[in-house]
Amino acid sequence: MKLTHFRLLLQTSVAIIVVFAGSLYVYAETPDTAPISPTLNKDAAPTVPLLMEGKHTLYQRVISRPGGVISPEPSQENSKPLEGFKVFYVYQRHKDAQGKEDWIQVGHDIRGHVAGWIPADKSVNWSHTLVGAFTNPAGRERSLFLKTEQDEKELITDPNLSQKSKELTQAALGGNSDKVIAMEPTNYVDITKNFYLLPILDAQQIERPSGPPLRLLHVISAPSQPTGQTNASPANLRNFKASLVFVMDTTISMEPYIEQTQKAVKSIVDRIQNTAVKDNFRFGLVAYRDSLKDNPGLEYETKVYAKPDFDKPIDIINDSISIVHDAEVSSKSFDEDAIAGIKTALDEVDWNQSAGRYLILVTDAGARGADHPNSITKLGIEEIRQLAESKGVAVFVVHLLTPAGQKNNDHKTAEKQYRALSKYGTAGSLYFPVKGGTPEAFAEVIQTLSTSLLQQVSNTTGRPVAGLNPDANNPKQQAIQKQLQVVSQAMKLAYVGKEEKTSVPDVVSSYTTDRDLSNPMKKSVEVRVLLTRNQLSDLAQALQIILKTGLAGRTEPQTFFTQLRSAFAAAARDPSKIAQSEQIGGMLGEYLQDLPYKSDIMNISEKDWLAMGAIAQRTILNNVESRLRLYQEYQAHPDLWVNLSGNNDPGEAVFPVPLEALP
Repeated sequence: MKLTHFRLLLQTSVAIIVVFAGSLYVYAETPDTAPISPTLNKDAAPTVPLLMEGKHTLYQRVISRPGGVISPEPSQENSKPLEGFKVFYVYQRHKDAQGKEDWIQVGHDIRGHVAGWIPADKSVNWSHTLVGAFTNPAGRERSLFLKTEQDEKELITDPNLSQKSKELTQAALGGNSDKVIAMEPTNYVDITKNFYLLPILDAQQIERPSGPPLRLLHVISAPSQPTGQTNASPANLRNFKASLVFVMDTTISMEPYIEQTQKAVKSIVDRIQNTAVKDNFRFGLVAYRDSLKDNPGLEYETKVYAKPDFDKPIDIINDSISIVHDAEVSSKSFDEDAIAGIKTALDEVDWNQSAGRYLILVTDAGARGADHPNSITKLGIEEIRQLAESKGVAVFVVHLLTPAGQKNNDHKTAEKQYRALSKYGTAGSLYFPVKGGTPEAFAEVIQTLSTSLLQQVSNTTGRPVAGLNPDANNPKQQAIQKQLQVVSQAMKLAYVGKEEKTSVPDVVSSYTTDRDLSNPMKKSVEVRVLLTRNQLSDLAQALQIILKTGLAGRTEPQTFFTQLRSAFAAAARDPSKIAQSEQIGGMLGEYLQDLPYKSDIMNISEKDWLAMGAIAQRTILNNVESRLRLYQEYQAHPDLWVNLSGNNDPGEAVFPVPLEALP
C-alpha cells in the first residue's frame, strides 16, 4: 500500500490511532503516570511547588495530555476542558480511597499561583526543559518513532542499521509495521515559524558495534494548535519566491569584484525579465566596510543599496547597485567587519516575503571577532550563524584567496571562520574559496552560484528558463549544482510544510534518535532548551555579573570557575534559579545529574581552568560576552516567542534556544 498521507490522532490516553492512506492501525499504549508521592492536604494553600525526589532546588513538572480537564477540586465537579501539552509545576498530589494517585494540583509558575487540579493519568512527568526540533529533512532520511525503548535500542545497535531502517520505513509506509508508531513529516516543520512541542523525557547514549554512538530519545509531541491540511498544488509552488542578497566587502581592494557582481546580476536580470519566473526572483545588495572609530574616512560601516522588492520590476536592481564602489581610503587592519554586514542584511531585508532565502557574502578578508574593541555588533561567527538560522537564511561565502590575504597570513583563519558561518544542514558548509582571488575566477564562481540558485527556483516553480543547466563537462559547476540542490530542497520543504500546515507527528509516547539512521553523521533532531523570556533574562543577568566580576579581577580563578560552571549547568534546566540562589556553586551537582547534554565548556575541569592561563580564560569570557549579545537579539525579535502558559504575561513566553547558543 502506498502511503499518500498520514496523521496520528490522540483519541485516548491508552491508544494511538494511525491513519495510513485511509486505513486505521491501532497501537495500544500504557499510560505514563507520575511516580506516587505522599498525599498532601488538598485544602492547604501551597506557596511553592513540590521538589523532585532527592532534590533541593528542582521542582516537579508535568505536561498535560490531550483530552484532560482542569478543576478547582480533585474531582470532575465544575471541571473545564484542558488542551494537551501545557506545561505545569506540581503543587500537590492526591490519592483516591485505594491509595492510587488520581489528581495533581498544578500551577503555571513557582510563585504560588495555583491553576487547579488535573487528572494524574492525563499528565506526563517532565524533569527538565529539553525539547527536540526537527532539522530540515533535505538530504537525509525521515526520522522513525518506535513503540518501545527496546525496539529503538535493537534498531540502533543493529550491525546493518541503514538497511534495517529502510526495511522499517517501507513496512511503515505499507501499513505493516508493528514497531513504527509514526514517521517524521515529509515536509519541513520549522519550529521558529510553526511552533510545536517535542519534549524529551529521557535521553541516553547508546554504543554501537561500529560507528559513532547514537542518542536514544524518549519523546512525546504535539503541535501548538490544531492545523488543517491543504495541498501544495502546482499553483502554490508557482508562488514560491526567492531573494538573493549579496553582502559585499567594499573596501579599497574590492572594485573589480564589485564590477563582476554587477555584471552577474545584470546578466541574470536580462535573461529572465521576459520570462514568467521574473515574478519569483529578486536581488538585494548590502555593502560593509569597517568601524568608523578605526577608520573615519571609510564613509560608512554598512549600507543597504538594494532590498529585494517584488512590488517593483526586477531590472530596477541594476540602477540601485550601479553606484556601488570601493572605498577611497585603506582600512587600518586587514580583517573587516563582515558580521556587521550580515547583521544589517538580516535586520533590514524583509525575508518573510520569500520562501527561498539566500545570502552570499563576498570578501577577501577574515571577519572581526566579537572580542575586537571596535566590533560593531559584538557578535561572533556562531552567534550570527544562529541569527541567520532563526530567520531561515542560507549563508554562502565566496572567499577571495588573494595574494594580500596570503601575505597577511589570513587565509586559514578566515577559512575556518567562514566554513563555520556557512554550515547549512546536510548540505555542509556553503563555502566557496576562489584560488588566486582573481576577478576572472571570481566571475565564474559568482555567475555559477547565482545561475544555479535561479535554476532551483525555476525548477521549484515549474517555470523553465533556457540555458540555466550547468556545464556537464565542468566538474566545479556540477559540484556546486549538487550542493545547491540540497539547499533548494530544504527551502522547498519548508515552504510546502508551511503551505500544507504540516504538523509534527501527534505522538503520545515514542522513541527515536537524534541522527539519520542511514548516515549517523547527519543530525535529524536538534536538541534545544525551552526558555521563557524571564529565564533568558535571568541567565543573561547572571552571566553579566560573572563576566563583570571576572574582567574586574575581583575574584580568585577557582571561585570564578565554580560560579561559571554552575551558571552553565543551571541554564540547561532552569536559568531562573541562578538569579534566585545565593550560592550558585551549591546547585552544581543537582543540575548536572542525569542531564544528557552539556555545553562544551562543561567539560573543562577546575584544573584545566587554572592551567589555561589568563589569555585562554579571557577567550572564554569573550565567548560569554558574545552569547549575551545573542540573547539580546533573541529578546528583540517578538516573532520568535510563543506563549504556552495560557496567560498574557510576556515574561512567560518561550523560545526553544539551541544548545549551541548556550555559553
